[in-house]
Amino acid sequence: MEPQNPKSIRIVLVDDHELFREGLVRLLEVEPQFSIVGHAGTVEEGLALIEVTPVDVILLDFDLGADKGSDFIRQATERGYKGKILILTAGVADQDAVQLIRQGVVGIVLKHSSPALLLQSIRMVVQGEVWLDQNSLRQLVNHTPAEAESRRRLTDRDRQVMRGVFEGLANKEIAERLQISESSVKASLQQLFDKTGVRTRSQLVRVALEQYREQLM
Repeated sequence: MEPQNPKSIRIVLVDDHELFREGLVRLLEVEPQFSIVGHAGTVEEGLALIEVTPVDVILLDFDLGADKGSDFIRQATERGYKGKILILTAGVADQDAVQLIRQGVVGIVLKHSSPALLLQSIRMVVQGEVWLDQNSLRQLVNHTPAEAESRRRLTDRDRQVMRGVFEGLANKEIAERLQISESSVKASLQQLFDKTGVRTRSQLVRVALEQYREQLM
């Protein structure tokens, strides 16, 4: 008999709509890889949860009634939270999306997305990928100011690989799209990290949107 998969991805939900939270818990807890360690309806309740239990991913609504998801992110970061934060929202304004990326969120998922897409986004961000739906990506690219003085030119390969990162593709998928080896994709990513001075894919997305916007359009 094969061993069962351990529940290795610990998730906290922060959303002020209780009915939505409970439905999401039922959706996620049937996945053998996920463990729902708690859910909260306010910033304070969410912060209390992550202070007492290890958490890998926070599914965070942007609009929390009187508060905003950005308030939660700021306070969680100040308290030392090191896990992933994935925004799950009905919608977010362009300037707010830019702020969220700058704060270090690893993805934005819309609530009207399919359950399969949500599950995929959680697994991908845990693996170190960035998840942005194409509408959010287009808004970010169109509304993030470029800083021409500080940027270095991207090569064609840089731009191709970076677009794959924006789309949430894994290294293997980027390699298949570009018809190159996976090791070449890894080498290109390392060059991008060195060129932009970052260490992770989420940081790469943030810097690229701030400094290389017009090179990616």
